[in-house]
Amino acid sequence: MKIEINKERLTRIVSKAEKIATKGSTLPALSCLMFDFDGTDLTINSTNLDISLKIVSKVKGSGTGKVLVPAAILNSFLTNLPKRDSVIKLEANNSKLHVTSESTDTIINTQSVDDFPVISDKKSDKLFKISSSDLVKGLNSVWYSTATSSIKPELSSVYVYHDDGDLVFVGTDSFRLAESRILVKNVDTFENILIPYKNTVEMVRLLEDLDEEIEVCFEQDKIIVETHEMTIISRVIDGVFPDYRQIIPKEVKTEVHVLKDDLQQCLKVSSVFADKFNQVTFTISPKDEIFQIESNSSEVGETKNNIKCQINGDSLKLSFNSRYINDCFNSIKSDGLTLKFSGAEKPMIIQGTSDKSFLYLVMPMNR
Repeated sequence: MKIEINKERLTRIVSKAEKIATKGSTLPALSCLMFDFDGTDLTINSTNLDISLKIVSKVKGSGTGKVLVPAAILNSFLTNLPKRDSVIKLEANNSKLHVTSESTDTIINTQSVDDFPVISDKKSDKLFKISSSDLVKGLNSVWYSTATSSIKPELSSVYVYHDDGDLVFVGTDSFRLAESRILVKNVDTFENILIPYKNTVEMVRLLEDLDEEIEVCFEQDKIIVETHEMTIISRVIDGVFPDYRQIIPKEVKTEVHVLKDDLQQCLKVSSVFADKFNQVTFTISPKDEIFQIESNSSEVGETKNNIKCQINGDSLKLSFNSRYINDCFNSIKSDGLTLKFSGAEKPMIIQGTSDKSFLYLVMPMNR
């Protein structure tokens, strides 16, 4: 197997694939990349058994074959080559990968290809097409709200389902909840799925620099995402997501309209004086037109800050974890926010004033 490939393209592909490979695994093959050349196409495979990646490129070459290369070593080697190297030549022979360019003549020890797991990307007809940016938006808007503990796998996952023309993405750790709705054409029915949140982070990383229509296939035990050069295969969780709609308040007793920048800035100031639980207290008084955020710490001191806003409804006082509130701002593109309250000890709903496709719920803290 002999291959000739542009260095920048190879470096980009290897960098993407290397991040999927497992470091320090008891299975050494999982820390490697599988190079598979059929005479025309070079397929680079990477997997950690939770999520897998295949990247296909047309390259110049002769012969056919497979070689299993340590991912971290190859990635470090390529990223440190001189800029003048524009073309890389690869030749696999026995248990060695011979790499040559204008500046280097290098041999990398390889491993047995028989140790690399088989990655199946066989798809059924249960698929649909969506823009890469929409899929990234849906996942990116909610994954941070999932639980990091694996005690309840369904809560450490992003729940995806179809509802009246929308693809709905949901994440919750039981203290807060994020829901993002993306309008998708030609999606009739498919099984609701739970994608492990760590895999959604990797999917976002792999897709975020693309701008193309991609194909998504939901299977019973996996989700397959296919772009023009990549195939991403993630396992899914076998579980039941809680009926989260039940905890979203139906009645609104107090509503606050505020600029996102103003609330963000106020929370930054308040967090300096917050306790170890990041607690901040909202005092809302429509009569006096006051929206005040207060925080205090026995070690640092205390602060009270007022925000200009429009208030309707009842007065109330509630405490929240400021970090949870801050987490949602990147998911809201509107300049204005609407905060909805249903009374004492009830959750707060945050939405963009001009965009109702995203909803964020935060449970109050006991003061």
